[in-house]
Amino acid sequence: MRGIKPRIAGLLCGAALALAGSPAPGPGGDAGAGSGRTGGPGPVSVPVSVPVADATWDQVADCESDGDWAADTGNGYYGGLQIWPPTWREAGGLRYASRPDRAGRRQQITVAQEILRQQGWQAWAECAREVGLLP
Repeated sequence: MRGIKPRIAGLLCGAALALAGSPAPGPGGDAGAGSGRTGGPGPVSVPVSVPVADATWDQVADCESDGDWAADTGNGYYGGLQIWPPTWREAGGLRYASRPDRAGRRQQITVAQEILRQQGWQAWAECAREVGLLP
């Protein structure tokens, strides 16, 4: 089994950061630990507003957490999609649970759709590439 690595960047703060392609800070202050981005300008993520099939989210979760929707490994990211708590809050996750791992699969997917709308697949860059959602 693969180890779980944090792969989701924090929610971008403001249009200027998104337009500049600046990485958002993760829990350690860098841009999404495990994403391969440690600072400086990066690619601008294209937000996605079309609903994504559950099977696609399952593929991303398989990559992020070995499909464990209740994942709490101590890495600062939670749930099947390894969502950082500030991102969870910003995307409306608190209406379901205090953290992603405490919410159900359907609820995590609903919040992930909002993260995807705001950040695009870059939020899950490594796994999105692995399953063919990013070049």
